[in-house]
Amino acid sequence: MSVSGAGIAPPAAAANPAAAFYATPGARLAGALLRTLQRWSPALGTRLAMALFCTPLPGKRHARAKPVPAPWTARRHRFEDGTLATWQRSDVAPGAPKVLLVHGWAGDAQQWRVLGDRLAAAGFDPVLLDLPAHGRSDGRRANLPQWVRALFAVSAALGPWHAVVAHSLGGLAAAHALARGLPAVRLALVAVSPPPRLFLRWFAGVLGAGEPLAARMQAWFERHTGVPMHEFEAAWLGARLVQPALLLHDQDDRTAPLAGAERLAAAISGARLETTRELGHRRILADAGVLERLLAHVSAGR
Repeated sequence: MSVSGAGIAPPAAAANPAAAFYATPGARLAGALLRTLQRWSPALGTRLAMALFCTPLPGKRHARAKPVPAPWTARRHRFEDGTLATWQRSDVAPGAPKVLLVHGWAGDAQQWRVLGDRLAAAGFDPVLLDLPAHGRSDGRRANLPQWVRALFAVSAALGPWHAVVAHSLGGLAAAHALARGLPAVRLALVAVSPPPRLFLRWFAGVLGAGEPLAARMQAWFERHTGVPMHEFEAAWLGARLVQPALLLHDQDDRTAPLAGAERLAAAISGARLETTRELGHRRILADAGVLERLLAHVSAGR
């Protein structure tokens, strides 16, 4: 792994970064059905598209089957129509500064366990969160504003936070929550996702449905969640984030192209962007050098 400044140009992006999320046979079948519905009933086609867009693929079965070793223990929190799962170590000293670790779409809390162990060894109290419809939390579908609400719900129970460390779409949720006043001193974003307005265009493109579907999906999203999509854009977030922020991003990330992280880092006053190579979107979470930089950033504000 190598780390450099943000001035290096990003590699050529994949033809469509959304393709990796919707490459399963079931997703392809849904795409064929959606294209048919588009011709006969755009409204019904939009509802199907939103159902697919808000469904994590793959589902939670694999994450739930993975054993979680001691001293990590689970705790459940009431949230909307179900519960959220958080994980903490039972051997952390009382009063240790808390760090919230947030996964991305189709991920789960255990992706952050290695960093959690290192934070605990450094004297922090790491909290791993399974977001709605992921890991051992309830739900089959989720959306970004719901994730933001989940962060506030867990913060009311376990916060405030010394730091929030978040991956991919969880990074956008965390940034939006902090911009809305979530109590945290420091912020670290790893492989932060592009804004949802852009991902909708990619989604519609990979399913062969085009820009009209993306526009209808955006209108549906904003009408049903009450949150304008521009609030997840770099300019809106950057004007409201005051925490010292570190962004780590791989130049070969095909799911979340580097350009999005560059825009967000430029919009946040004093933010630092560091890049890696050949780690992609998920391997970056387990890289020793990345974990060292995250630990250093979290520890710097102690």
